[in-house]
Amino acid sequence: MSQVKDIKLAPSGKMKMEWAREHKPVLAKITRRLVSQKTFKGYKIGTCLHLEAKTAVLAESLYQAGAEVAITGSNPLSTQDDVAAALSETGVHVYAWHGVTETDHQKNLNQVLDLQPDILIDDGAELSILAHLKGGRLLRNIIGACEETTTGVMRLKAMEQQGKLRFPVIAVNDALTKYLFDSQYGTGQSGLEGIMRATNLLLAGRNVVVAGYGWVGRGVAERARGMGSKVIVTEVNPVRALEALMEGFDVMPMSEAAEKGDLFITATGDTDVITSSHMLKMKDKAILCNVGHYDVEVKVRDLERIAIRHKKVRPEVVEYTLPSRRRLYLLSEGRLVNLAAADGHPAEVMDMSFADQALSAEYLSKNKGKLPPKVVKVPEELDFEVAQQRLEAFGRKIDKLSRLQQKYLRSWHA
Repeated sequence: MSQVKDIKLAPSGKMKMEWAREHKPVLAKITRRLVSQKTFKGYKIGTCLHLEAKTAVLAESLYQAGAEVAITGSNPLSTQDDVAAALSETGVHVYAWHGVTETDHQKNLNQVLDLQPDILIDDGAELSILAHLKGGRLLRNIIGACEETTTGVMRLKAMEQQGKLRFPVIAVNDALTKYLFDSQYGTGQSGLEGIMRATNLLLAGRNVVVAGYGWVGRGVAERARGMGSKVIVTEVNPVRALEALMEGFDVMPMSEAAEKGDLFITATGDTDVITSSHMLKMKDKAILCNVGHYDVEVKVRDLERIAIRHKKVRPEVVEYTLPSRRRLYLLSEGRLVNLAAADGHPAEVMDMSFADQALSAEYLSKNKGKLPPKVVKVPEELDFEVAQQRLEAFGRKIDKLSRLQQKYLRSWHA
């Protein structure tokens, strides 16, 4: 049983899924093996992810490998209704639609957990945290979870440190083939794509302020520079700030950058990055958006409080007028602009991330009861397997160490 916006939208969603499937050769190869081995036969997998075409292909792959799968969206604006409809016709239980209310979002999370899943695949730790709150047999039955995002990993590590975590979680976000590519190249491209789709404005010549110089921030900053923007980076980490400076970006506090920026992009995963104290300093027609995780980086409540009026001026743009008559534009309600205003990361990038997810879920199934209730790394051999297969998909080969070279690297003398 699924709950989607309109099942009649399925044909459009099927086309999107087919396009994504054709551009995810690594996941396709892994799926063929998982299907032949019936890896997930008898397993139930609950997922909470941004429900668009690439995610749907992952859910479909898990289902084809034998699992009963339930999925809901991790963001009210990122679900694509045609994809949700198409996925529901494959046999996956889908509880998601675009623009879902917070109340319905919580109901959908609970419906996924009503499946009594053995494995969770999560984006932001919402399913994992709710499972802990519900407790009982549901919690005892969970073998483990795979977490997709920086924010989710941080929350789960906090649970671990407090002794609250009751099952192992594989930090898929921390896999090299995830954060070095998905976060940097994926968000770098899709973030700017979302901004351009939402506004149809020129980036060249604009002062772009990027808050946070982690892998997401540096990807956004580099691509904004490539589009002709003058980039300013704000940071709290002195090492990252120094990296940004040596990469040729200007570095300053947000309190100073607020007066200079034309476009502000938050990429920290933290709260209150841009508040009223910054907004009141901003230029007329400054644009605010977020490519972090939750809608807390730009403090929207502050913007609503200090504005004398607001109105929607484009589908993903709301104009707020301040007492000074200056106007600020907020994109996608402060939520993920790359998913709310565009289609998210390129398929080839998500090919690696979702290959990591599939292999990590398999690893959990093979190591049932053997892993501690902690946040654990993706095994290096799985990470390297995904990288090797992605290279092959690009038609590239690399060298291998000879026995002499291996012996040399293991020795302690010249």
